[in-house]
Amino acid sequence: MKQVAGTIISGILLSLVFTGVALAGKEVLIIRDQAGRVIPVDVPFERIISLYGAHTHNLKALGLNREILGICPGDDWKGKHKFSYHDGLEKFLAAGPDLVLVRPMIDQGYPRLIKGLEKAGITVASFQPPDVKEMLDYWMMLGRLTGKTCQAIKMIHQFKDEISRIQNITGSLPYQKRVYFEAIHDRMKTFTPGSMAIFALETAGGINVAADAPAVRDTNIAFYGKERILSKAREIDVFLSQKGTMNQPTVSMIVHEPGFTIIKAVQEGRVFIVDEKQVSRPTMELLEGVRTIGRILYPEAFDRRETP
Repeated sequence: MKQVAGTIISGILLSLVFTGVALAGKEVLIIRDQAGRVIPVDVPFERIISLYGAHTHNLKALGLNREILGICPGDDWKGKHKFSYHDGLEKFLAAGPDLVLVRPMIDQGYPRLIKGLEKAGITVASFQPPDVKEMLDYWMMLGRLTGKTCQAIKMIHQFKDEISRIQNITGSLPYQKRVYFEAIHDRMKTFTPGSMAIFALETAGGINVAADAPAVRDTNIAFYGKERILSKAREIDVFLSQKGTMNQPTVSMIVHEPGFTIIKAVQEGRVFIVDEKQVSRPTMELLEGVRTIGRILYPEAFDRRETP
């Protein structure tokens, strides 16, 4: 078995546990996923199926290719077979993976598939970090699982360096704009403080006017309601909304929402749509989400200094 050495990254507390244990006289890395599974890693996994787009994106960013047997239907990776959690167990068994990467929604919602994979001796690991600190931990987890620890460390340093550079831009702003960031339009939901979307907003120099939003069932989505939004109508300099699978807003939809005409951002034509993949998924695309929001809020500062 191959020895897996520990690596300490300054500034990161690995909340998802890495431990080393001795098996047959060798050091073996133990990883715990979000479901509490204990996963020993003596050698990297080399036959991987990803059932979540963020996993796929990150595996590609880590430099993996031949090791990836399959990806989920919404992913784009030439030559890779498509797998869904709706597929029968037999399809997975025929491919012969040694690792299937899922997220909690799949883990909890499709127990028959998960138990079938595990009964067949296939390792299942479930991850979907809710915030940036756990996102960095998760990148390290993927690196450890796949033998790409050095690449994961490089990703983390690149991310942190770019965030520092952007903060240098926003730190010199003479003022900050107040923003309402919508998560789901037809339900009048926003994001909880500490979520990746709010991290993107605040890193870009915006002030979250819905900082008092309560979480819904321990998610990063919070019910806010039209009444509370309108109570802050004169404070909202910019109205943002994410567009993705579960939310398909348009500027026209928001502008013509009954009652929204009293919102300052609506009156001044400051309503914008951003891509969910850039603000709500745990990938390096979050940096582009920060830059996108920065260009919306402070085009002069970001157009002048944003490009490295």
